[in-house]
Amino acid sequence: MILEITHLKKTYAGRTVVDIEHLTVSAGDTIGLVGNNGAGKTTLFRMILDLIRPSSGEILSRSKTVAGNDHWKDYTSSYLDEGFLIDYLTPQEYFVFIGSLHHMHVTDVMEHLQQYEDFFNGEILNKDKYIRDYSKGNQNKIGIAAALLQKPALLILDEPFANLDPTTQIRLKAHLKTLRSDHVTTLISSHDLNHVTDVCTRIILMEKGEIIKDLHTDRNTLAELEAYFSE
Repeated sequence: MILEITHLKKTYAGRTVVDIEHLTVSAGDTIGLVGNNGAGKTTLFRMILDLIRPSSGEILSRSKTVAGNDHWKDYTSSYLDEGFLIDYLTPQEYFVFIGSLHHMHVTDVMEHLQQYEDFFNGEILNKDKYIRDYSKGNQNKIGIAAALLQKPALLILDEPFANLDPTTQIRLKAHLKTLRSDHVTTLISSHDLNHVTDVCTRIILMEKGEIIKDLHTDRNTLAELEAYFSE
């Protein structure tokens, strides 16, 4: 078990935004979180990453509490939004910085990035531009690739398909499926039901902070989700 969540609540000004009684994530799961705006997906991710603290309840990562501990940082990486980037650096400088946090030499970093040539589509490296000058889609690519530098056991991505062109979305899906075959545990939030049902083995549907459905993906899952959201 890589994650176990019990009696988790987060409230702001008396309003509950996350309320999860119990949730477990097994090693190697690829889970898609879906739900309308305000469902609590990003808040949940931020609590798993100890960016915000729960109002009550507990999150365990490999059986140890996340809050106030560092053990989980050795095997967890994430990209939630452009706030994770250092936008006055070039992509190369940023990748080298992230790599250095994990004791990677510059040559190791650049060698690792070669596998993302198709994903970058010739738009990221060796452009002599700061990250702030890239489009939102290309900033997404930079953030996702940086999260993968660590070779994590647990990867968390918030709306990774947003602002990506169709070709890059297809390439990202193929790579996420490769991670699944490598037994990387992946949590993905997305408004695109087609993408998450294609990539993920399990779908968690959230509404107003609560888990409404927890489905193992099969050929009927997309239709079931579409029917739920169309009501």
